[in-house]
Amino acid sequence: MSEKLPLPLFENIGVVLPMAIAFGWAIILLVIDLFVADKRAVGWLAVLGLAASAVAAIIQPTGTEGTFLNAESRAPMIGLDPFAQGIVLVALGVAIITVLLALEYLPRQGIERGEFYPLVMLATGAIMLLAQGQDLIALFLGLELLSIILYILAGFAHARVASEEAAIKYLIFGGFATGFLVFAIALIYGATGKSSLGEIAAASALPTFTASDNLLLLIGIGLLIVGFGYKVSMAPFHMWTPDVYEGSPTPVTAFMSVAVKAGAFAALARLLVFAFGAQAAVWLPILAITAALTMLAGNIGAVVQTNVKRMLAYSSVGHAGYILLGVIGAGATAANRELGLQSVVFYLVTYALSNMAAFGVLIALERRGEAAWSLDDLSGLFGRSPWLATAMTLAMLSLAGVPLTAGFVGKLYVFSAVWSGGLGWLTLIGVATSAISAFFYLRVILRMFTSEPSREVQTFTGTGLRVALVVAAVGILLVGVLPGLVVSFVQHGGVALGL
Repeated sequence: MSEKLPLPLFENIGVVLPMAIAFGWAIILLVIDLFVADKRAVGWLAVLGLAASAVAAIIQPTGTEGTFLNAESRAPMIGLDPFAQGIVLVALGVAIITVLLALEYLPRQGIERGEFYPLVMLATGAIMLLAQGQDLIALFLGLELLSIILYILAGFAHARVASEEAAIKYLIFGGFATGFLVFAIALIYGATGKSSLGEIAAASALPTFTASDNLLLLIGIGLLIVGFGYKVSMAPFHMWTPDVYEGSPTPVTAFMSVAVKAGAFAALARLLVFAFGAQAAVWLPILAITAALTMLAGNIGAVVQTNVKRMLAYSSVGHAGYILLGVIGAGATAANRELGLQSVVFYLVTYALSNMAAFGVLIALERRGEAAWSLDDLSGLFGRSPWLATAMTLAMLSLAGVPLTAGFVGKLYVFSAVWSGGLGWLTLIGVATSAISAFFYLRVILRMFTSEPSREVQTFTGTGLRVALVVAAVGILLVGVLPGLVVSFVQHGGVALGL
């Protein structure tokens, strides 16, 4: 009698190939860094590895079964559906631009260490795990790995008190978020006995699912929203954001403002829309109120800021609210699910282009030991550096949602998703807060073009920074003027979960 062989716990290894390249190349770079004196060479090698990972993500067929199977149920823990593919590409694009922005910034600030680039790659791999995770365990691992790496990156300029303070604050608030998430996962598993997202949805729909089980599940969903609320800077859990963004090295801030949101929102959308779709009547109103508060808190908070870096931090809070609109639209009705998820990915693309351009200009104005983030430092920038002023103008117009820029199309997409989901009042709040945001974005433009410089601020523009700014600025215009290119990719290139 032959002995029955155990079934393999992984299949379709190509599904994790982009992630494997990011993690594997990061480890190799850590070794290379020991033998290379020129740390910028390590940075360019990181760009090469990230680009290879992007190619692997593009050529990998989507909609295939996942890999790393749950040992008990055989359900996939990691997959690469079209939605995950879109988020992965956004994260990789942001990581490449972050590395380019850091190439000259790190030596100028006296914090050039080769491990910066592998850390960015590891953080990107964690975001990919969040985007591709189809099991509570995989999602938690991705979120915690990302958080630990970001604690290190926030304090990367550890000789500066502000950077150390940012790292400590982020660690403390991250600890709170982790606590809520652990309790949430425990309650959800206790209620359903499952960790796979598909199996959780199926278990909660069974007639044997009792009222007490449902109560545990709803409490778990509530704690889950609180935990992710900290991670994506949703109001009222956003108070850490301005201090951490201001104290962190500026390329790290740029990376955190976009890539972290991409991964966390991907996980949140997958959990709420697919695992807890049957409970939408409970979580949808809570999330709608939270989105309204987030848009109001972010945009009103940004109005009173005279420090542009803090203004962009509050602005990122407001944009978290706009991204939430897409998640809400996806959860409103089954028929609206595809449009809502498409709008989330599309908005992240437009926000990434705009925010990376804005932070790129701030990096060009920042020299060692002296930040130039106040509005006065931007006064007369057009006369000193026309192309930097032009890049900042495009970024501000796009963040404000002015027509013919990427930001306009992104906002139109999420507003359409939430409107067609039957939440017109939320759309009106989105439009109103966009009008408020125009004030502080246009204020920056007026300072650059009409005011006289209050002091001499030197600009620094190396090859990496120029490439990053050109890519972001051209992307803002291209998506704004020809939105069909990206919309077609999102719709037909398959960023719709294969529905």
